[in-house]
Formats: sequence, structure tokens, C-alpha cells
Amino acid sequence: MLQQIAFAITLVIAAYIIRKRVLEIRANIDLGKDAKISDNPGQRFRNLLLVAFGQKKMFKRIVPAILHLFIYVGFLVINIEVLEFIIDGLVGTHRIFAPYLGSFYNVLMNAFEFLAVSVLIACVVMLFRRNVLKLKRFWSAEMTSWPRLDANIILITEILLMCAILTMNATDQLLQGSDPHYAPTGALFFSSLLKPAFDNLSTVSLIIIERVAWWFHIIGILGFAVYITFSKHLHIFMAFPNTYFANLEPKGQLKNMPVVTNEVRMMLGITNSENATSVQAGRFGAKDINDLTWNNLMAAYACTECGRCTSECPANMTGKKLSPRKIMMDTRDRMEDVRRSLKSGGKGLEDGKSLLGDYVTKEEINACTSCNACVEACPVMINPLEIILEMRRFIAMEESGSPQSWNSMFQNIETSFAPWKFSPSDRFNWVNDLNKK
Repeated sequence: MLQQIAFAITLVIAAYIIRKRVLEIRANIDLGKDAKISDNPGQRFRNLLLVAFGQKKMFKRIVPAILHLFIYVGFLVINIEVLEFIIDGLVGTHRIFAPYLGSFYNVLMNAFEFLAVSVLIACVVMLFRRNVLKLKRFWSAEMTSWPRLDANIILITEILLMCAILTMNATDQLLQGSDPHYAPTGALFFSSLLKPAFDNLSTVSLIIIERVAWWFHIIGILGFAVYITFSKHLHIFMAFPNTYFANLEPKGQLKNMPVVTNEVRMMLGITNSENATSVQAGRFGAKDINDLTWNNLMAAYACTECGRCTSECPANMTGKKLSPRKIMMDTRDRMEDVRRSLKSGGKGLEDGKSLLGDYVTKEEINACTSCNACVEACPVMINPLEIILEMRRFIAMEESGSPQSWNSMFQNIETSFAPWKFSPSDRFNWVNDLNKK
């Protein structure tokens, strides 16, 4: 009974912390501007299934894709077993599904163990790639000590959790013949390989090891669920809504500002002021997170920090400071800083800081070529370019702070309808040269 009470208290504490953190994240996302995204629900649902659930874009890089697939499938399938853990913990039973599933229970457990070993191997390989091979995309300037440690904590935790499953099953099999509380499961291949390590232990010692492994696994799962809400591994959940609400427009198609569109239409006589849609001007572009839309902010929480966007960025390849991954990390950091400020009674968004300037520099965003390579590379359809362009709009339209060469180009486009300074009437003079030939 004491074990059941302790387990119930543990569940309640974990649920409380997770609920509180989820509400904080939602409040952060709600700092963004409203964006009505309800078009083409069929395509959006297909993106969710293929990209988030089916991991479609991961397979552009086959080695990490296979490693990630083992971990991903293991996470989904092995956690089905957690349901049995929870029922056993609350009711006081042990392997409650075993009598009902019969021989199929043995098949399931062997499948779970195969995935557990696959996850364990994949995590070891990933740790090796990150910390021994030191792949460049995991050691970029923005990948400071905490982002690297965060990834290692998750990988090591998953290794320990898989070891706990195998240890629990190995001792459980040894106890099945000596303690009636332990229901027969049939032979389990992988955990049976560990049985010789526990053969000479007493029944009491086996029970203690089995129970410690059981508690370690369930508390580890609950702790993992709490931890990822503070970690970049929140993408495990946020990838699903992010792929659903991702931009469906063709890559390279920029979003016009409604207030500017109305002004241009009136200038061209396409519409008059009476028929023009009423649009509040507000701020042109984005200086801080509240100038971005809520789905831009949600994308920051969906970022996996995998670095594929940065590794594909041509500006970054040539040594520029721009890193699309850093843009998303900075956006998330700014949200978290605002939340901490408000939580402690501070000024929040009015703390004298802003996303542009204090987190992201002009040098970074001015290096962007708007090529959409980062958008194409992202495995969960994050669009760093939208945030970059909004900040560049603010610099150009609110501060007139674009580079002088850009301002000259803007002026030429406005007066001559082309980036070059020549009369529009001379635009097709080159055709005359062709006719002479």
C-alpha cells in the first residue's frame, strides 16, 4: 500500500509540474501576434503525418536518420509499456497484462527489448558522433556548453532507462520460478543474456534489484517528461503542431504587409480609400518577439537544434555570422527571459531589451541571401527566414538602417522599377543590339 501511495504522489507531482510548464510555454507563444491559419487542412494533416510522424525529411541524411528512427520508434512503442507500469504502480499488481495476453505478451516483450537495445546502441553512437567525432554542426558558435550538455543529458538518460528495462526483465525472469508474485512471461532474448550476472544472488537481492530497476525506470520516464519541457527536446511534441501550421506557400514567396499593399493599390488606382480594407499600421516588421506571429514563436520551441539549417546555409558556409539555428534559439531564449522577468515581478517586454539588437545582430540578418536553404533543410518545417525578413523589414522601414548599397537599390526600384539606375524607357535597348545581328 505504501508503494502505491508513493507512486500516486509521484504521478501527481510530475503532472503538476508538466501542466504548469505547458501553461508557461503557451503564455510565451501567446505573446506573438494573431495569425489565422486554417487554409488547406488536408495538406496540413498530410504534412503532420509524413513529416512529423513519418520523419520524411530526416532521410535526406541516411545515417542520422536511421539512428533517430530507432530512438523515435523506441520512444513511441516502449512507452506503451509505461501504461502497464502505471496500472501496476496504482493497483499494486505486477505485469497485469500478462495473464490476459498469454503468449502474445512474450512476443510484445521481446519486441520491446529489441527496440530497447536499438535505442541503447543508437544513443551510444550519437554520443560518439557528438563528443568524439565532434561533427561541425554540433560545435558551432551558438552550441555553447549548455546546448551540448542538454543533448548529452538526454542521450545518457535514455541509455540508463534502457539498461533499467533489461535489468528489470533479467531479474524478473529469475524470480518467476521462486516467487508467485512474478507472473511467467516466457523467455526474453536480450534480457536473458544478462541473467548470468544475477544467477548467484538470493531471492531477496533479486527482488530489491528488480524493484529498484522498476522504480528507476518509471521515475526516469516521469523525470524525462518534466525535463524535456525545459529542454530543446520539447520538439518531440512541438514538431506535430509546427508541421501542421507550417507555411504552405511556395518557397521564396514573400508575405506582403496588408497596410503597404493597400497603400500601393490606392496609388495605382486599383482601389480607392473608401473600398480599402481597414488595416492598422502598427509596427513595420519585427523588433521583438511580440512583433512576430504566434506560429513563429511556436516554431522556436519546435527547433531540434540539429543544425541542418545552419550546415546548409550558404552565408554560414562562407564564414558569415548568420546561423538560422541561432535565430530560432535566440527567439526561444528571448521568450524564456521575458517569462522569467514577469515571473519575478519584472518589466517583461519592457525590460529595455529586444530580440533585434540584444540577441540577434544586424550583421547576422543582413548576411541572409533569402535562398530558403534553411527552410528546405529543416526536418520539422521550421521557417527561420520569416523571422529574419521581419527583422530586416523593421530595420529598413522603421529605422532606415539598411546598408547604403541596399538603400540605393530600394530607391532605384521605387523610381526606375529596377535595381539599376537607368531610365525605364531604356530597359529594352538591349533588344536593338540583337536585331542588328
